[in-house]
Amino acid sequence: MIKKIIVVIITLLISVSGFAQINNTSVYSFFGIGDKNNSATTEQLSMGGVGVALSEVHRLNLSNPASNASLKFTSYTLGLVSKNSKVSQKDDSQIASATYLSYLAMGFNIGKKGGLSFGILPNTSVGYNLLSINSDSDGNTEDTSYFKGEGGTSRVFLGFGYSPIKGLNLGLQGDYIFGKITNSILNKVDDATLATKYETVSNVAGFKLNAGFQYTTKINEFTQVYAGGNFILGNDIESKEKEYLYTVNPLSTSIAKDTILSNTNYSNLKNPIKSTIGIGVGRDNKWYAGVDYSYQKASELEESIYETPNIKYSDYNRFSIGGFYTPKYNSILSYWNRVTYRAGFYMEDSGLKVDGDKTGENFEELGSFGISFGVGLPVGKQQISNLNLGFEYGKRGETGNNLVQEDFFNFRMSISLGDKWFQKRQIN
Repeated sequence: MIKKIIVVIITLLISVSGFAQINNTSVYSFFGIGDKNNSATTEQLSMGGVGVALSEVHRLNLSNPASNASLKFTSYTLGLVSKNSKVSQKDDSQIASATYLSYLAMGFNIGKKGGLSFGILPNTSVGYNLLSINSDSDGNTEDTSYFKGEGGTSRVFLGFGYSPIKGLNLGLQGDYIFGKITNSILNKVDDATLATKYETVSNVAGFKLNAGFQYTTKINEFTQVYAGGNFILGNDIESKEKEYLYTVNPLSTSIAKDTILSNTNYSNLKNPIKSTIGIGVGRDNKWYAGVDYSYQKASELEESIYETPNIKYSDYNRFSIGGFYTPKYNSILSYWNRVTYRAGFYMEDSGLKVDGDKTGENFEELGSFGISFGVGLPVGKQQISNLNLGFEYGKRGETGNNLVQEDFFNFRMSISLGDKWFQKRQIN
């Protein structure tokens, strides 16, 4: 069975063009280096994103490197997500969607007290395609502008966890961030032979380090209390930004006729420390209920062409609550008793304020909320390999003050494979 699943994974990897993909459909991804992606797994996002305090012997936790210390099996995991949204502004609305590979990771134990994990996943994403038409008083088109953005940043990570004493896990993880972002505005005046195109191309790179801990203790024979924290240290993301303005043929917009402007700029995105703490209660392989809270002071964008008077960075906050329930993980008679059922809820302030009126005085916090649920379907006779399905519905932003509201429905799927490595062969 495991060999068959590996064949499926290889097929998926071949069919997906890696992380250089259109993986966003939000107009808000225009700002900065794009929308931040939640690094949690499908299992965690199906519980509202909780899990910084939770560690399992057969499953990776991408939210806290300390969880690596609890691994007793080699775990492979791959996730896909399909984002579907309805974008509304005043009386107008549109539908958008995108499907992409959300993470690929592997982890394994090192001895009895340590564990290692590594992988790749999106860090931020940019994806929008907008049209603006200006007309005169008689309704005749004067000029048309096309706004387009694509790309984003990815990150590769290497994390290590160690358990110095029973019940306590400590972890450390390094991330390398890299990517390319392209934004453009094509403007065509009615009856004009040529159009003008303004384009920015940014190559982004940076490094960040985070540390985490987890502590577990029993309060009775069957129930445990979990506590954990993850701290992403302050870091700088550097960007080399090239800025162009040139004329183009409206029928062949990728070929420049005359270059009017060509500049190179270097900028820096300064991110303060981000702290996430969580607490939960549960029973191994049976149930878990937890709460997570994340906070980060406002980021700073220095000397960047992406600085605009219509946005401000603000403090980031996220509150999540959720959990899972497995009727009987080792049931022989019923497959559905071995299925894990998950649900959760979250509220978030994105760390971005937008002035839709463009007056410089009416900034609105870009907030969101969502509910989620999902299932973990066992694969094979053991409970260490699963096919996970997750569903999320929520809303971001609002239509007041010339802003855009996004109602979204996300479908996630991941496969987690468990195996035992480094076993000594026994000769009878």
